[in-house]
Amino acid sequence: MKVAIYSQFPQKHSIHSTKVLIDALLKHKASIAIETEFFNAIKDEFHFPLQTKTFSELDTTYDLLVSIGGDGTILRAITYVKDLNIPIVGINTGRLGFLATIQHDEIEDAIKHIFNKNYKISKRSLLSIETSEENSDLKDLNFALNEIAVSRKNTTSMITVDTKLNDEYLTSYWSDGLIVSTPTGSTGYSLSCGGPVITPDTSSFVLTPIAPHNLSARPLVIKDATKIELKVNGREDYYLVSLDSRIITLSNNTSIIIKKADFTINMIELHYESFLTTLRKKLLWGEDKRN
Repeated sequence: MKVAIYSQFPQKHSIHSTKVLIDALLKHKASIAIETEFFNAIKDEFHFPLQTKTFSELDTTYDLLVSIGGDGTILRAITYVKDLNIPIVGINTGRLGFLATIQHDEIEDAIKHIFNKNYKISKRSLLSIETSEENSDLKDLNFALNEIAVSRKNTTSMITVDTKLNDEYLTSYWSDGLIVSTPTGSTGYSLSCGGPVITPDTSSFVLTPIAPHNLSARPLVIKDATKIELKVNGREDYYLVSLDSRIITLSNNTSIIIKKADFTINMIELHYESFLTTLRKKLLWGEDKRN
């Protein structure tokens, strides 16, 4: 098995997890490659042999990508995986961890299960974006796993987000912005703004306004086949668009079209874990003395 390892921040606990992971992979005779920047940050800790493989981009020869960090690290990792269908699994050295679910003390068992094919693939839908204004930052990375959000820039004033669904006018949100979330992203930014939790296999997206001034505005669940068109204007000349953790700036009245991407991300789900189990653990559902 050819395995790619990726991480953003080489902190002490992530380096410790990396050591355990590499030892576990070598026991199973895996071929290992480490993302170049991460490798350069940790090589003095590890004293890797000279022939250690690195990568700055992936191809279809890889069988697995292991992300070490939090959910944000996985969101960065998908920019390497793109539409290559390489399965991803996350080791959680962050905080909440809805996507990165393997804890440090579970690494060896998790790798054993993966090599024994004792897992299932959870296919996660993504959002794609097109704009009426050409933007070089969107040329190769015009997709998001969690959400695409528009928000104000350099101002405390609200913006207006004119919203159409399948070319039919829905409403104009007066707000700090608007989140378009996938089911995967429903437990992230959207949830903190009052959006619903949606199971990953649901064929839906969610529109969640950010601090709306129209007090009747509520999160809206729509089919994921819907074409969403947004046009933003406000007192500033520009506004922000975030794709997961990647941010670009667009000028006012630039039209945005958001659709379901034409590929999915394959998340590995071990048989002893599930989304519902993660919900109970991470959101402390049922943590009540009466239970």
